[in-house]
Amino acid sequence: MSELTFGFEELALWKKAREFKNEVSAEARKFPSEEKFRLTDQLIRSSRSITALISEGHGRFTYADQLHYCVQARGSLSETINHLIGAMDDNYINLEKLNYYKHKGKEIEKLLNGYMNYLRKLRDKK
Repeated sequence: MSELTFGFEELALWKKAREFKNEVSAEARKFPSEEKFRLTDQLIRSSRSITALISEGHGRFTYADQLHYCVQARGSLSETINHLIGAMDDNYINLEKLNYYKHKGKEIEKLLNGYMNYLRKLRDKK
């Protein structure tokens, strides 16, 4: 690890969530201009929140705090999927694209749940 690298950047979870965030943001920017301050903004914010919360939690000192931020990140992941369903309902993406993002979301959810289990084990050892 480089002295310029923060620990969260090494997490496979954070890396996967970052890829997801970048893809979702690029997709959202294709939406009609009238959605710029509505769905586009909400989708970009919720997808950014996933990585932000993972990294913020990683920087906390207690396992309870770290777990709290992971729970919040999981909520932001669900919110992002909800906004993508809304995008499909409004015909901005098709079902195939929605399922692609849902699949990516499930991969992140599994990694996040595994990370949370790891943190719980560390917390319970204390």
